[in-house]
Amino acid sequence: MDLNAYYDLVSSESKARKYLLGKCFKNHKRYCPRCKCRKLYKLADERYRCSRCAYTFHEFSGRWINQGRLTCRQWLSLIKLFELEVSVRKMSQQMGFSYRAVYKAVRTIRFSILSHAGDAERLLGGEVELDERYFGGKRKGKRGRGAAGKVPVFGILERNGVVQVTVVPDVTAETLMGLTVKKVRRGSVVYTDKFKSYDSLMFCGYRHLKVDHGKYFSSGKVYINGLEGFWSWAKERLIKHHGVSKEQFPLYLKELEFRYNNRGSDIFDLVASYICDLVPKRD
Repeated sequence: MDLNAYYDLVSSESKARKYLLGKCFKNHKRYCPRCKCRKLYKLADERYRCSRCAYTFHEFSGRWINQGRLTCRQWLSLIKLFELEVSVRKMSQQMGFSYRAVYKAVRTIRFSILSHAGDAERLLGGEVELDERYFGGKRKGKRGRGAAGKVPVFGILERNGVVQVTVVPDVTAETLMGLTVKKVRRGSVVYTDKFKSYDSLMFCGYRHLKVDHGKYFSSGKVYINGLEGFWSWAKERLIKHHGVSKEQFPLYLKELEFRYNNRGSDIFDLVASYICDLVPKRD
């Protein structure tokens, strides 16, 4: 969304509300967030009651956007700053809110992105790059030993496609091959470095080609430069947060995956759609 359209959108609460309600309800046709029934009774103070299950709700009930006390204009301002990758501290200063309030709202955005990560995942195929990296920690080191305090992440990149990244408990062959078989179509050409955990790929139905980084970074089409480029891009952005806890790291990781895979799309519009979705029910 260009700036002129954005400024027009946040010029009044009514315009901002209409835009977000359009994200909540296709063609602005209301329905019950619990049973999806469209036969509703309109009550006072902008509430509705479902004729089927008798649930009483307002238009944002049950949605991510309802997890916070921001007005519609404030939500859109926050999304714009999030799109521009402004830090939470600077957001709180620009919006005049406490750090805690802004952090909570941004965390809600990240949870809404995470809830869509599973929907976005699909079997990757064709030419695929695999690699793993360690994030965080204060101690430099290689894979496994020497990586104390670091979080291992496994990445799969489909050339001319998307990247999928996952926090893993370890980088053993059992873990990495289990994820590869689950996420990569059999018969695909898979490129890796010479890390021993990838040696069994040839027995899993893939054509496996290795690049020896001890000698060269690429040999014709045999390289993992695309995924290595993602790692560099991701680490550069994580530095801006001045440290991320292990507990929160998966949220930040999925945000980076989302930004990378949608770098040619309208991030503002996508995030606005995500926060207007219903919060998934816990199993």
